[in-house]
Amino acid sequence: MFGGLGGMDPKKMQAMMSKMGIRQDEVEATRVIIEKADGKIVIDNPNVVKITMQGQESWQITGEAREEAPGISESDVAMVAEKSGKSKKEALKALETAEGDIAAAIMELSNDS
Repeated sequence: MFGGLGGMDPKKMQAMMSKMGIRQDEVEATRVIIEKADGKIVIDNPNVVKITMQGQESWQITGEAREEAPGISESDVAMVAEKSGKSKKEALKALETAEGDIAAAIMELSNDS
């Protein structure tokens, strides 16, 4: 947007943007999570800026991102097995049936006793 202004003083840039009705606010965030149909994108310790221009808000997020596929973690399986007294194989099946809901999986296995 301001390609030729790379060497401009940041305060002058901010003043110019303000005159154009553009406002930037930094947001203190510890994590940004973008949920997708097939997983999520997680950005820890991001730099987040909310940009308001002509009444429209947009967000600029920078940082190291990692993708996480949906699935059931080994720690979830271990917890369900421990709490229900069932095997890890049974715990995994219950978690799959409960779509990853730990409490529902434990309840399902506890009712099977």
